[in-house]
This record gives sequence, structure tokens and C-alpha cells, in this order.
Amino acid sequence: MRTGAKESTTLFHSGRIFDGHSLHADATAVVVRGNRVAAVTSDDKARRLAGPGAETVDLAGRLVLPGFTDAHIHAVFGGVERLGCDLSSQTGAAATLERIAEYAAISDQPWITGGGWSMSDFPGGTPGKEALDAVVADRPAYLLNRDHHGAWVNSRALELAGIDAGTPDPVDGRIERDYRGNPTGTLHEGAMQLVAGLLPPTSRQQLRDGLLAAQEYLHSHGVTGWQEAIVGDYAGHGDVAAVYGELSADGRLTAHAAGALWVPRDLTAATVSDLVASFRDRRRSNAAAGFPTTTAKIMVDGVPENRTAAMLEPYECACAGPDHGGRGLTYLAQDVLETVACALDEAGFNLHFHVIGDRAVRNGLDAVGSILRKNGVIRGRHHMAHLQVIHPADIPRFAELGVTANAQALWACNDEQMVGLTRPLLGFERAEQQYPFASLAAAGTRFAMGSDWPVSTADPWQAIHVAVNRRPPGKPTDDPLIPAEALDLSFALAAYTSGSAWINGIDDGGHLRQGAPADLVVVDRDPFAMDPEDLHLVRTDLTIVGGQVVFERSTVPT
Repeated sequence: MRTGAKESTTLFHSGRIFDGHSLHADATAVVVRGNRVAAVTSDDKARRLAGPGAETVDLAGRLVLPGFTDAHIHAVFGGVERLGCDLSSQTGAAATLERIAEYAAISDQPWITGGGWSMSDFPGGTPGKEALDAVVADRPAYLLNRDHHGAWVNSRALELAGIDAGTPDPVDGRIERDYRGNPTGTLHEGAMQLVAGLLPPTSRQQLRDGLLAAQEYLHSHGVTGWQEAIVGDYAGHGDVAAVYGELSADGRLTAHAAGALWVPRDLTAATVSDLVASFRDRRRSNAAAGFPTTTAKIMVDGVPENRTAAMLEPYECACAGPDHGGRGLTYLAQDVLETVACALDEAGFNLHFHVIGDRAVRNGLDAVGSILRKNGVIRGRHHMAHLQVIHPADIPRFAELGVTANAQALWACNDEQMVGLTRPLLGFERAEQQYPFASLAAAGTRFAMGSDWPVSTADPWQAIHVAVNRRPPGKPTDDPLIPAEALDLSFALAAYTSGSAWINGIDDGGHLRQGAPADLVVVDRDPFAMDPEDLHLVRTDLTIVGGQVVFERSTVPT
């Protein structure tokens, strides 16, 4: 398919159509004129409407659907990591260390940075500094794990940061230690900043290159828009808004990207008004540059694997080291969380909560409830990401408060990290309350979906596979994680298209209907006609944004 002029017409025929909500009962064709969908109809009607000069694409039974919108992603960070020491494709400690050694051998940078290592590849999820010293001895190394809630550092980095047995844990994190109290090489949550503050700043050119690399990668998976889940200073990364504005200005930003402004974890009640004022200014300047930032990101808790997810009851494992009373941590006091939630909603911001533990979910819901009590009305499109453990009593509150469930569905399975690290810490009862997607849907909860890339793959079909099967992709004989909480294929696709577009404020996005934006994807088969256990095999053949081709596989028939 050619890229064509803005008012060119393209006819997609002889296929199956998912319209953003359901599989179309009788339509087999889509007509695109310029940057809009002109019709979704039968082949015969579409041919008459398109006219004799239209370009044609024979779908040959394949599915065409709206472009995916990723409602929770770190695109720039992922792109920068992809161009650096990228460990996301490595499996096992040996392969991870081999990749680090290869990168260090060719890098002339003063620090070895990157990330993507898997906690499940190391005992207890905490690799040691000695192994990293063996492959990087001449320079400090700082490597984020896949979930970006922990960093692996070598002895040189610890030395430069002055971290030793006498260094106290920060209030929002933990230094992994041996039985003598000496740091072992893994830094959790806020402890990452003890080293991250020493890193050379990422250059503007590196950020631009990272965003372009990310965009190319995401388009290859049918992603036409996303929400950058942290816009601000976090874990050694700076504010990425400027590079979005620059690429928007010169026409190289082809995706519908939006951002969530980062609420710092040292916020107090006294500083809320200043934060909101600065967010208003940033929203105004970012919008003028072509990068909407109408959302605020609040990280309520951490992750269960390092015992920082906030739980209503203590973790099962009595592990060495401080674990915040056994129930994990929350980054903001509840009064501060409610104060900032009310102020941001009143200022017209949507709230994007990171909540993983059941106590964090409850605190977040209470914060949204406080908006209704104090402001009298809830203005924003508030959503909660991750939602690993939810107390059953809190499930109906999502629909009652109008809070969207922003699901990272790929994690809802018994993978190695779940079996080896998470379940032993949660215990049986809580392990059976994880990712209750079907229960939330049955209660009337609105859904969106995202990947959290580079924490996990950005390919929507991998997450959709797990949402439908509750098993890891390619593992049809594995025990499913609470199979009753599975979603059907139409619901999962709707969440990843129209649901996520709505979260980003694109009300007519994520749909295939007359007048909708011509953001669409052609995949290599009809997923509704295949064994659900094979959904992870679906691949993108063609991605179009605003009527323009942004990705095309050479095998696409015309």
C-alpha cells in the first residue's frame, strides 16, 4: 500500500471487521478517504463508494481493527534502553551477564547503563554485585530490572554513592543487604535514587533517538497511540516532554501520544498548591507544542516481589531486612493523597494511579471518593493501572466511582516470577485474588489496557492472549491463573482500542465507523476463527495512522 496524498481513497475488502467494540456481523470492507474512515460496509457497497480510482487492499479473510492505544507505557525509556544495554530479550543469569559483558566491551561511556533483566533469573529476585563486578570492573554500572522498581549495581557504583553497611534505607525504598548489613548490589524503589542521582544526564539527542526507535517498534505491533506514563524526573530519567514537542513540530511524531505528569513522592500537603500550579503551566506549554499532558501520574505503592506493594495484611514471608511493618509501603500519606487528588481533579487533570497491592487499591479508591465528597463532582477520567490484588469488597467501587481499570494483562498468569517470587509472598488466599478482570467487568467497570513496556513486551497480542487464556503465551499445558477471571476476546480488544483511546481523551478514536480517524491495523489472520491458545501468534501486517502507512510487512498482499 502506498502512503498516498491526504485525500486519496483506499478500499480494504474481503475481510473481517472489529469495530472497537465487537466483531461486525456483516461488514467485510472499510473505505478510507484522506485521514478518516468513510464507510464500514459490504464489499459491493464499499467498491461503489470508493470509486474506480481507489487503491485496494485484499484482506483475504484477515481482520482489520482500530489501532491499539497503549494506556500505560514508558516509550522514551524503552527506546533509550533498546539502543543501550538492552537485557529484555535475555533469559537466565548467564545470558544476561554475557550481554552486559558484550555491551561493556564496545561502550566508551563512563557508566554502563540500561536494563530489562528479569528478577526470576536470580535467587530471590536480587542479583549480587560480585557477578556484575566480574563483567564490569572498570566502571560503575546501573541496570534497571524489567519492572523499573529495582536496580542492579556493581561495587564501583556503590562506592561512588557512598553506600555501605551504615547507610540508612530511604523512607521510600530499601537497600538489599547480607546478614552483616552490607549492600549486596540490588536497590529497591527509592534506594535507586542513591545511585541514579550520579548518572550522567541522558542527552536530548539520545531521548529523540529513543522516542523514534520506540515509535517504530510500537507501530510494528499495531500501536497507533499511547500514554507516556511518567513525564518528569524519575529513576535517573529526565522530563521527556520537550522531545515529544520537537518531534511533533517537525512531523516525525506520527503516533497519538499523550503524557502523564509525574507527582513526586516527596509531596506534602503544603506543596500541593505549588504542584498543581506548575502542572497547569506545563499542561499549557506542552499542549502548545503538540504533546497533551492532561493526566497526572501518582505512584501509590511498589511491587510485591520486593515487598513494597501495599497490602492490607502482612506478607507471608518473614524475610530479612525492613519491610515497612510487613505490609509494604505507600509513597504518600493518605491525607496528602486525597488532597492532591481533589486539587488535580478540580484543575481538570485525569488521575493515573499505580496501584498493585489491595491496600493501595483501597487508598486510591478512597482518594477518588474524597473528590466526590469535597468537590461534589468527579471531573476527570481517572484510572488505576496494574491492579494485581483487589479485596473483593472493593471491586464494585470502580464502577460506582467511575474509575477505569487500566490492565496490564500479560502479568495475569503463572509465569516464573509469579510462581517463584510472588505467590510465596502473597500466600494462597491473596494469590487467588489476583487480576480479577472478569469480576471487575461483571461489576460494570470500564476497561483500558496497556503494556508498561519496557517492563514487558509492547505487543498487544501477548497481553490479549493472557487476558483470554490466563496462561503464559506458548504454554497451553500450564495451570491457568484463576481461569474464572478470563476475559473474552472482544472485551479485551475493546479495552485495548476504544477503551484506551477514551482514557487519552480521543473520544472518536479506537473505533472503525464512518467519520472516525483512519487509525487502523490489519493483522495476518482472523483471531476470532482460531484456537485461543494461539492468539500470541497473531502478527501485524499493516499499521495506518491518519490515513498514512507507518508500518507494512513485505508479505502483505495487495
